[in-house]
Amino acid sequence: MYSFLLSNIEVGSHLYVNFSETLHLHGETLIVSTLVIIALTLFLVIGTSNLQKTPGNLQNIIEVIYDLIKSVAITQMGPSYYSQFLPFIATIFLFILGCNWAGALIPWKLIEIPEGEFAAPTNDINTTACLAILTSLTYFGAGFKIKGIGYFARYIKPTPLLLPINIIEDFTKPLSLNFRLFGNIVADELTVTVICSVVPILIPVPIMVLGLFASTIQALIFATLASAYIGEVIE
Repeated sequence: MYSFLLSNIEVGSHLYVNFSETLHLHGETLIVSTLVIIALTLFLVIGTSNLQKTPGNLQNIIEVIYDLIKSVAITQMGPSYYSQFLPFIATIFLFILGCNWAGALIPWKLIEIPEGEFAAPTNDINTTACLAILTSLTYFGAGFKIKGIGYFARYIKPTPLLLPINIIEDFTKPLSLNFRLFGNIVADELTVTVICSVVPILIPVPIMVLGLFASTIQALIFATLASAYIGEVIE
């Protein structure tokens, strides 16, 4: 009987939630991710429950986010196909943004747990790896959906000699998405932690504001690259 391990990568200590002998999840990541999903769901439900021609503040925010993601999707995938993949791109963007902001805004370190510590879910490489794999599955699925078996022709264009390089490229895309997001979030949280421990009053505030901006940019970059990868296989 073969064991299936979700990940062999361990960075620091974690509060494990054991579902079986081989299925171990990081409890702190699972808890914060659940809170982020609940918060995003409430935000979207409340913000769209009573749409007005003259929008209020919350509706304005949702419309700005929608227009931003829509413009990214149209730019990368074109007006003919963007609507099919807009829900995925919007979900990826909102989830990453919520996770990043949860780590930047909430003082999780004040809450002590037996093992590990609460932080942004994107501070866990398993979370970013999962998001990258979902993106890969989506752009493979998009290629088959739009082009059928003709999708495989892209691997031998413009010459069959590029077949190995084109295959390797499909494996490096999720790796790039994974480590870019993980590395930037970890670096941001480490910077804020070090500065707060050295100078705990006032000075860290601009750094935290910069962290919020960087967190937003990272979510937008991930969504843009995901759109670009999908657009590449359906062009």
